[in-house]
Amino acid sequence: MAGVIGSPVRHSLSPALHNAGFEAGGLDWRFLAFDVAPGEGAAAVAAMRALGIGGLAVTMPHKADVAAAVDELDPASAALHSVNTVVLRPDGSTLGVSTDGDGFVNALMEQGFTVAGKRIAVLGAGGAARSIVDALGRAGALDIAIINRSSVTAAATAELAAAARVGSFDDVAGADLLVNATPVGMSAAPQARDLPLDVALLHRDLAVADIVYHPLDTALLRSASSIGARAFDGLGMLVHQAALQQQLWTGVLPDTSVLRSAALAELAVR
Repeated sequence: MAGVIGSPVRHSLSPALHNAGFEAGGLDWRFLAFDVAPGEGAAAVAAMRALGIGGLAVTMPHKADVAAAVDELDPASAALHSVNTVVLRPDGSTLGVSTDGDGFVNALMEQGFTVAGKRIAVLGAGGAARSIVDALGRAGALDIAIINRSSVTAAATAELAAAARVGSFDDVAGADLLVNATPVGMSAAPQARDLPLDVALLHRDLAVADIVYHPLDTALLRSASSIGARAFDGLGMLVHQAALQQQLWTGVLPDTSVLRSAALAELAVR
């Protein structure tokens, strides 16, 4: 058994994705959602051991607390001081892993975009941006310009990758990829105010990726598509980070098309 912990957690797509993956893979696993109060992340890890729960997906506000509570961290999680995945090993010890950034890079690769050697502009410097910047650096990005209202926060995020630096909106002109790693765009009816930058900065040679997946077709992605730029929706990152989680828990990498279909079906009824 595995589950997701968060507060609130009832909105999570994780149960739909993971249960579909387990079923398609013929795995005797079940995935549940656990609403865990803020500050109780470490207690959830202890309960995981006591109950024999094989894996946890971790969402806000527990990522940092859980990172401090597990027995071991993978290199990415150690750098980020944050985890989104916990694995219960056969000896009872716990491993904390961050799959968000690698999931983002894998989603791009699935759609034919290779990060290595590319110039990338990242909007935002929060938790999601930090995971993405770390993974982009490890994937061989040539230059990562971090664009954020706070240059101090951007500088802290830039420390995660040798290729990263504090950037500005001027960097979009020379970028191969623009990543919106902010929540701007979460709106049922995308409007101008739901854009994280002036769309006049977009150009045809730019690929645009959004981490927002509800709605799937954000105002930013619509603007990118309208000028002929490539657009990558936020569901790709969600699906691929979940696939990596399942591989860590079960040893089996699920079919990402199954997970994506399950997520789309769930979103359609919300």
